[in-house]
Amino acid sequence: MKRVINVTVINQSGVLNRVTGLLMKRQFNIESITVGHSEQPNFSKMTFVVNVEDESKIEQLIKQLSKQIDVLKVNDITEKAIVLRELALVKVVSPPNLRLEMNSIVEPFRPQVVDTAKNVVTYEVVGHPEKIDAFIELIRPYGIKELTRTGATAAVRETQKVEGPQLSILK
Repeated sequence: MKRVINVTVINQSGVLNRVTGLLMKRQFNIESITVGHSEQPNFSKMTFVVNVEDESKIEQLIKQLSKQIDVLKVNDITEKAIVLRELALVKVVSPPNLRLEMNSIVEPFRPQVVDTAKNVVTYEVVGHPEKIDAFIELIRPYGIKELTRTGATAAVRETQKVEGPQLSILK
């Protein structure tokens, strides 16, 4: 099962290496990783997507990460209501006579054209990783010249679903 883990760390040299090294020692495969500055100076946030077969292993991973000197907070946000996004830059072979057709096909994905050359168009697509996958499969027949993806980043939504008995005035 894929798990989304957010880690807040002190922004200093070697932190990423120590955190990923811990994941490697525990034989977790990192499917996606993003790291960037946070809202607080000197702190960064990491978002990992890891595939975990055993629920007890994820608890062990969270405890081990929490013990790291530079780690301030670790959250498994998989089960929470989250916003999850990824960015992809897709360079596509695009002769001028096919551009109108291509643009009409990809329009539902709302990509931005960020570069154009004589026979190539570069699209920027932002969304859930499954949306990015669908965009890539749709555009693949035209010929993908280059593809780069950022990896997923995530934030917990402010409003979470309330679990429990539902009260109704319609009884």
